[in-house]
Amino acid sequence: MRGRVNSCKKRIVLSLHLLDMKLAYTGGMTFEGNGGEDTGASVPPHFEIPHYHGDETRVLFVIGAIVLIVAQSIGAELPISTLGSVIGAVVLVIAAGITNPGQNQIHWANAIIAIIGALLFGTAAVDHYRAGVSFFDSSFVYIEALTILSLVALYFTTRTIRGLSQRPDLS
Repeated sequence: MRGRVNSCKKRIVLSLHLLDMKLAYTGGMTFEGNGGEDTGASVPPHFEIPHYHGDETRVLFVIGAIVLIVAQSIGAELPISTLGSVIGAVVLVIAAGITNPGQNQIHWANAIIAIIGALLFGTAAVDHYRAGVSFFDSSFVYIEALTILSLVALYFTTRTIRGLSQRPDLS
């Protein structure tokens, strides 16, 4: 009988311990459900990282990849070949996918990618404009859009590098 009581106590203590661990782990999470019911689905809280703009860069790179493929598909005169456009779009999407605040190297790679895009498409946009191409020509519009996306991505990446280099735990 005594063995059963000890076994029962151990189970109760273990259950309380596991419940305590669950509350400690999920205490800061919000629970979503219908009408206030707890469905078990939880979403961890979003913590803002000061001076981290990787999320914006990620969005700009994906939009840039889409614009690059669409522009090449409709026959816009881009300063790169079809294969170059596809490779560029793949590089942009991969860079967007691996961007995170824990790795400084990816932000430097993002900066290099944005610099290449700004130089490549920026010079092509200026050349098109100087050649008298209409402002409403689809090639000019796509090249200008890619230039602007690259410049804004470079801005956010530079701010991220600057912000992360000022953090003592990551520099």
